[in-house]
Amino acid sequence: MFFPMNSLSPWLVGVGLNSILLLLAWIVPKKLLTPAGLFHAVVLGVLIWGTLGWQGYVVVMFYFLVGSLITRVGMAQKEAQGIAEKRSGARGPENVWGSALTAALCALGVWVISSGILPMSQNQYSTFVTLLLLGYVASFSTKLSDTCASEIGKAYGKSTFLITTLQPVPRGTEGAVSLEGTLAGAIASLAQALLGWGVGLIDLFGVLWCVVAAFIATNLESVIGATLQSRYTWLTNEVVNIFNTLIGASTAILFAWIWANII
Repeated sequence: MFFPMNSLSPWLVGVGLNSILLLLAWIVPKKLLTPAGLFHAVVLGVLIWGTLGWQGYVVVMFYFLVGSLITRVGMAQKEAQGIAEKRSGARGPENVWGSALTAALCALGVWVISSGILPMSQNQYSTFVTLLLLGYVASFSTKLSDTCASEIGKAYGKSTFLITTLQPVPRGTEGAVSLEGTLAGAIASLAQALLGWGVGLIDLFGVLWCVVAAFIATNLESVIGATLQSRYTWLTNEVVNIFNTLIGASTAILFAWIWANII
C-alpha cells in the first residue's frame, strides 16, 4: 500500500540518492543522457522520491531504463535508414520532460493533497490520491508503450501502415504502425502497469485501465503524427509526447472514475 510522506527526510534522501546516481552516470562510458539531460533527470528524480517515495521512483526508473534500452535496439540499422533517435538515443532535457511532465504533475498533486493544504474529507482524499497515482502509472505505461511500439516497429516491423489510411509506408514514417510494434507496445504497457501494482501504487483494475488507456493514447499519438505534426513547427516529438502521456493518464483516470461510480 502507498503511504504518502510529508517530512523533509524523503526530499533529503532523494537529493542524496540522485546525487550518487548522477556521479555514476557521469563516469559511465555509454551515456543514456546528455549532460543537460542528466541535470534535469536528477531534478525529476528528487521530485518523484520526495512526493511518492521509493515506489514512485521504481516506476520512473523502470520506464527510463527499459525505454533507453529499447531505443538502442537495431540502432545501427535505424541510423543507416535515417530513422533513429537523435544523439544515438541519449536523452536531453526535452526528452525528460516530454516523457515525464504529466507524471510529475500527478506526483505533485498527490504531495499537495497529502500535505493537507487543501481542505477535504477522508473520502475525497482517498479518491483524489488513488486517481492521481493511477494517472502517474498510466502516463509511464503510455510512454513506454509508445517508445516500444515505435522503436520495435522501426527495427523489426515487416509491414508498416499509416494509421489514418492503412496505406503501406516506410518504417519511421510519422503515424506509421506495425503489428510487431503494436504487440511490443501492449506488452510494455502491461509490464509497466504490473510494476505499479507490485509496488502498491495501483490495484489490479488499475492495471487494466493503464493498458487500455496506453493503447488508446498510443494510437491517438500516431494519428496526431500522421495528420498534424508536419503542419505545425511547434508540434515537436516532445510536445506530442506530453499530449500522449496526458491522454493516457486522463483516459485511465476517466475509466476508473466511471467504473467506481457504476459499481
